Amino acid sequence: MKISLGEVMASKDGKIDFDYEIDLSREIVGGEAVFQDPVRLYGSVESRNEAFMLEGTVETTLTVACARCLKPVRTEQHTEVSLILTRKVANEELEDMIVVDTDELELDDILIPELFLDLNTVVLCRPDCKGICPRCGKDLNEGDCGCSRKEVDPRLAKLAELLK
Repeated sequence: MKISLGEVMASKDGKIDFDYEIDLSREIVGGEAVFQDPVRLYGSVESRNEAFMLEGTVETTLTVACARCLKPVRTEQHTEVSLILTRKVANEELEDMIVVDTDELELDDILIPELFLDLNTVVLCRPDCKGICPRCGKDLNEGDCGCSRKEVDPRLAKLAELLK
């Protein structure tokens, strides 16, 4: 969605609100299509002296594989964004500042990367998830598989034979 910075300055309160949804179902994150629901973006762009303040929220529900057992997990994602937009920079060391060189502001190009940076890298189906057996692949949350958990390092196998 595009917002004209000229319109923001011309509005009576110097502020334009936005609220819209975007389809990211074709985006792949970590080898998965995690965005099965629309992504909602809402907030405002406000004129402040020679800069603009972008306050926004990005919300969606993700479907990702559990990091231990690989079962699908639906999780809520809520990302808050607060950035200063300016046409010129007086101090190069300021963080959370974006230099814009056009009158049109493309919100997707600013807010969607913030969503990707805020995604959790590890999601569990439950805190005590036991995962899957590394030998047979059985889900250990459903019960023990019977595989031996004792694994001898092949480099030390000859030493183990001496102990027998």
